[in-house]
Amino acid sequence: MPRAKNPESPAPAKRAPRKRAAPPPERPAAYPAFVDPDQRAGLIAQAAYFRALNRGFAPGSEIEDWLAAEAEVDAELLRGTTAS
Repeated sequence: MPRAKNPESPAPAKRAPRKRAAPPPERPAAYPAFVDPDQRAGLIAQAAYFRALNRGFAPGSEIEDWLAAEAEVDAELLRGTTAS
């Protein structure tokens, strides 16, 4: 049963409309949506090989070569400069 209106009760306060959330930013066109993990690992291995070649394959720096190559490949992938 609906309630009867009471003229003595104050009217409810009106609310301001809610603000809508900003849409998420769009990705740049050059940003890759997906990189195959096997392809990425191959690019890193190749870059690490050339780093080792440049230092004459001296033992003891394999991990540094790999980590530097990984950072280099990831930076290139984010810039979109690596050929697919």
